[in-house]
Amino acid sequence: MAKRRPYPSDLSDARWELIEPVLAAWRFERRGRALDFGRPPEHDLRDIMD
Repeated sequence: MAKRRPYPSDLSDARWELIEPVLAAWRFERRGRALDFGRPPEHDLRDIMD
């Protein structure tokens, strides 16, 4: 996917550093409960939050 241009509402790097560990743990936990069925995540978590 091509990089999109940044928007003023995008998260700063400092804010992303605070949020990313929580979201990554959530995603890991959800994948663990799914017994690895389905496709791996297609979208970057930061892109979703921005």
